[in-house]
Amino acid sequence: MTQEVRRLAAGVLLPGFDGAGLTDSVRALLEDGLAGVALFGQNVETPEQVRALTDAIRAVRRDAVIAIDEEGGDVTRLHMPDGSPEPGNGVLGRIDDPARTAASAARIGAELAAAGVTLDLAPTADVNSNEDNPVIGARSFGLDPDLVARHTRAWIVGLHATGVAACAKHFPGHGDTAVDSHLGLPVVDVDLETLRARDLPPFVAAISAGVAAVMTSHIVVPQLDPGVPATMSPRILTGLLREELGFRGVIVTDALDMAGASAEVGIPTAAVRALQAGADLLCLGRWSEQHVEPVLDAIVAAVASDELPRNRLEDAVARIARLPRHGTVSVPEPPSADRDLADAFDVKPAAAALLAARQGWTVVRLDSEPNIAVGVTGWGPFAAVAAAPASAAARRFAGWPVVDAAADRPRPVPEVTGRALVIGRDIHRHTHARAVVDALRARGPVVAVDMGWPSADRRYADVATFGASRAAGEALLGLLAGRHRRDAGWRS
Repeated sequence: MTQEVRRLAAGVLLPGFDGAGLTDSVRALLEDGLAGVALFGQNVETPEQVRALTDAIRAVRRDAVIAIDEEGGDVTRLHMPDGSPEPGNGVLGRIDDPARTAASAARIGAELAAAGVTLDLAPTADVNSNEDNPVIGARSFGLDPDLVARHTRAWIVGLHATGVAACAKHFPGHGDTAVDSHLGLPVVDVDLETLRARDLPPFVAAISAGVAAVMTSHIVVPQLDPGVPATMSPRILTGLLREELGFRGVIVTDALDMAGASAEVGIPTAAVRALQAGADLLCLGRWSEQHVEPVLDAIVAAVASDELPRNRLEDAVARIARLPRHGTVSVPEPPSADRDLADAFDVKPAAAALLAARQGWTVVRLDSEPNIAVGVTGWGPFAAVAAAPASAAARRFAGWPVVDAAADRPRPVPEVTGRALVIGRDIHRHTHARAVVDALRARGPVVAVDMGWPSADRRYADVATFGASRAAGEALLGLLAGRHRRDAGWRS
């Protein structure tokens, strides 16, 4: 009986592991009923290598779930070194063409299907209502719940057309936080009327679009369940998501190795509590292979002590079994208006005038430590130049001197002669980034390009791109080369 329960317990776990090939330990876990694996950057080298890895996984367990975070934009696993070729949610929301959003998701889905991935942990359905949010930002489609809802729906429809399962995240909404749940436990202390009007509409849209999965967030919503992270809250997962909103698909936890889930109680206890709350598929985290056995022990013990009903495991395993397992590589793209990505940028008139002067720049690259969700990846025009160095716009940019500066730690302000083009991400959130911009402005002409989510006053965003993907970087190169200016002026 214990072995049967242990196999059921394995059937709800989704760990990460190290390396580009299937390890013996993960192979053994798959043979013992492991639901599947989550792939991260450490598992990706080339498209051919990823396909060989997923084929090896499926050879052991044909119905294994193979998941990945491929949002497009800033969060990519298949394109970490060179940056995503897809613009990302922030840019797509600004363009506000749902057909274009669906087309972007379909291209992502076709690529994932070719790689053998079955579950994309995307899209981000959060409404980014806090401009200081350190982990959502340009991963969101925007500030307006209706806009985010229609693009969430479009993204899901586009991805599902490829046969790859979509997972809307992070329920019930991670947009109004100033704490990264990888590092702490955010609290969203708003009344239920605000939550229902602002944060829930994109998830309602996702459910109506038939989304295969919904991912939980490690946040506390005191008005729903004081002191309990959503991932472990029966009121939120069972009461709100299942019973009130009517979701019948798979509830996936955000990674349980994140501080917001397990810093206080440990991963095994967090896993049991998530199952008790109504979660089905437990994402254990990036390097979580070593946590599988302790989690299995905890789940088996909880069933033995009647803390966790066995039928709760059986129900979860049955839902997971209904996830799609095979995608379609070739997908017709939905029709879309022919608009350049730079149309989504917010360019101040003074910056537009400086850019129109067609003079040279000294580029000040403001690097900051990326959040864990994004990781170390190619970004912005730097990724675009590396990917296509022969283009005219890339050659022009590469001809300007580049000075590296630090956005998030003290460092002398770089010496710049002439005009300074400062390029960073979320500049307003970093004290030292602001200091660099302020000091350079005191010396001469500056255009500050924020490739993250800017503050509402745009003080440190003369140009705001709402994303730092390679695709956004290519559009910025075009803007700098003078290709995308419009007589009617720029949107703000």
